[in-house]
Amino acid sequence: MSKLGFAPLLIFAGLAVTGCATQGYVDKHVATVQGQVTTLQGQQTALQGQEQDTSAKIQVLDQTTQQALTRAEAAGKLAEGKFLYSMVLSDDSVKFPTDSAQLSAEAQTRLMDFVSKLKADNKNVYVEIQGHTDAAGPKAVNMHLGEDRAEAVRLFMNQQGVPLNRMSTISYGPTAPVAPNTSREGRAQNRRVVVIVMA
Repeated sequence: MSKLGFAPLLIFAGLAVTGCATQGYVDKHVATVQGQVTTLQGQQTALQGQEQDTSAKIQVLDQTTQQALTRAEAAGKLAEGKFLYSMVLSDDSVKFPTDSAQLSAEAQTRLMDFVSKLKADNKNVYVEIQGHTDAAGPKAVNMHLGEDRAEAVRLFMNQQGVPLNRMSTISYGPTAPVAPNTSREGRAQNRRVVVIVMA
């Protein structure tokens, strides 16, 4: 075979060897990239699950925030409103149990009558519900108790048909007594919920 005839065979053999090396190189790197893609897909799926959880939590927070804003707006309107009338649920008439926000049967009856009057008046009114306590015990506990009692009244009135966004609550705890806390009678007068209606 002449040298000229042998040269093409060498070139072909060289290309064949190079082609095999290139194919092996590509296969190796494709496998590596494929592994990385699979890992990234798994991470993406995990992130999508976390995103759904986060979205659900944000939705709950948005609802809570919206409720807080609604109540704050109602409270702002109350401050600008015109006083119409009020009702006092004092301990001597409705018997708030000691350290409890549970409404007695007497309190529920008076509140139902009060709600009936609100409905009969048929006005767009705002109601501020103030919780008060006597001075016995720590102030922080009494502030919390006053809020619990006011909130119990608000929820009961809502069950009777008064919209929640028409009512706001505030606790004065022991800070606004109407009688001295030095006697049992005075403390009973100070344990009260005041419901104020404004136009």
